[in-house]
Amino acid sequence: MPRLVRCVSLLLLLCCTLPLAAAQEQVWDVGLSTQRSVIRAQGVSAGAAGLPTVLYLAGLSGADVASARVSSLLSTYAQLPVPERQFNLIVIPVANPDQEALAFPPSGEAYSENPVAHSLWRWLGVHAPDLIIIAGTDAAGLAAALQSNNVAGVGSIPVRVLPETEVTMEKLLEMPAVTASEARAEIRRRLDRTPQQLAQQLAQTYGHDFSAPAYVPGLSVIGRMRLGDMAAVETLLQPYLEGTQIAVNNASVMAGQLVFAEYAQRTDNAAARLLAVSTADLAFDALGNMLEAAPFHSEMSDSLFMVPPLLVKVGKLTGDSKYFDMAARHIAFMQGLVLRADGLYRHSPQADVAWSRGNGFPALGLTLTLSDLPASHPAYGTVHDSYLQLLEALLPFQDADGMWHEVIDYAGSFAEITTTAMIGIALKRGIDRGWLDPARFTPILDRAWQGVLARTSMDGEFIDACTSTGKFDSLAAYLDRPAILGRDDRAGGIVISFANELAGNL
Repeated sequence: MPRLVRCVSLLLLLCCTLPLAAAQEQVWDVGLSTQRSVIRAQGVSAGAAGLPTVLYLAGLSGADVASARVSSLLSTYAQLPVPERQFNLIVIPVANPDQEALAFPPSGEAYSENPVAHSLWRWLGVHAPDLIIIAGTDAAGLAAALQSNNVAGVGSIPVRVLPETEVTMEKLLEMPAVTASEARAEIRRRLDRTPQQLAQQLAQTYGHDFSAPAYVPGLSVIGRMRLGDMAAVETLLQPYLEGTQIAVNNASVMAGQLVFAEYAQRTDNAAARLLAVSTADLAFDALGNMLEAAPFHSEMSDSLFMVPPLLVKVGKLTGDSKYFDMAARHIAFMQGLVLRADGLYRHSPQADVAWSRGNGFPALGLTLTLSDLPASHPAYGTVHDSYLQLLEALLPFQDADGMWHEVIDYAGSFAEITTTAMIGIALKRGIDRGWLDPARFTPILDRAWQGVLARTSMDGEFIDACTSTGKFDSLAAYLDRPAILGRDDRAGGIVISFANELAGNL
């Protein structure tokens, strides 16, 4: 059974306003060890909103007696009648399955260095329990780190250390009242934001520099356009509109010209229109014939976003169907290289790995293409089917928090925020335009939004945005990609796009 069906997001568990039904066991993949062992958490809901969350963590030096006691405690707690449960209970029985050296707060680059410590630290911050109880040995100093640090930039979490002999149901039920942690209060604050509020918050930080006219800053600039900041955007674009040359020599810059297409659509500015058209024309030879595929694709699935949305936008601006034809041709060419039999996309032919953004880019690219491709075009049905097939392939891999992961189908890889936001845009646009059944897909969209909100701070910092990624030839290279904790221009542009989509700022 897909995990999205059998799991309820802890974020919703903590913050929803309606009582939950009788609790079901929930399971989360916390992260991976260096040897790729999966660290898992399990939980049982108290069955009502607003109650605190207690997390028992054991096995910081490997599986031990405390691990067994913690697992047994959860099983016993789950048997209690719902009215007798005083809090939500989560356990991580074996926090360090391969007995790695740990130190907190974690050092080095997540997740290629100290993956267990990074995984635990960031997962605890996002899930923000009100109390952490470390059962047994704490040789890694986690309790001391929790007492003196904001966890993953979210907030502090109270902690106790108990000997394994005190991990009993009697001790649990006798525990003094648990109050909301600082981390939980911060997560609630994040989750309370509307899409419009989040978009406006991010626009304070992102979209103020377009000196490199590529897609990363460009998405934030488009985000500000959609918020109505047209005068500020015009100032950013003015040098190019007045003749500053742009060397379109890679896919990122090619996709960045979407900014000019969007601006031309809103203002009918001739210079912006010309910049967009001249870039789209790179997909044709000197005689105006379509190339086999648009340039700069590098055999990467990213190219389903980098090129077709610009082509169809230019087709819409000019009324020339050749751009629609070329978009369809490029999609078909790329799918021949990177579309897998299971409906997911490998990032490139070099490795059969369903990298996170390597699927988020196609989801967003197909969505934007379908938005501007005329329904009467011969390829419309094929593009529409590709969009639906990708979403169907992705849905079983949405996790209990609403997130998709760094390698889509690899358990324990980190929950990646930019991918989730791109898929979220695809879901929202599909629901709004009648491509998707609202009854089925709205809950999936809502979970994705909750997951992104929780991982986005009030001042535009993010938890686990994969850094820029080229072609790799191994699964390990994708699993070990750096995951940003802090400000990130790419995540800023993608998340502001998601927020604008939900707010209806198009």
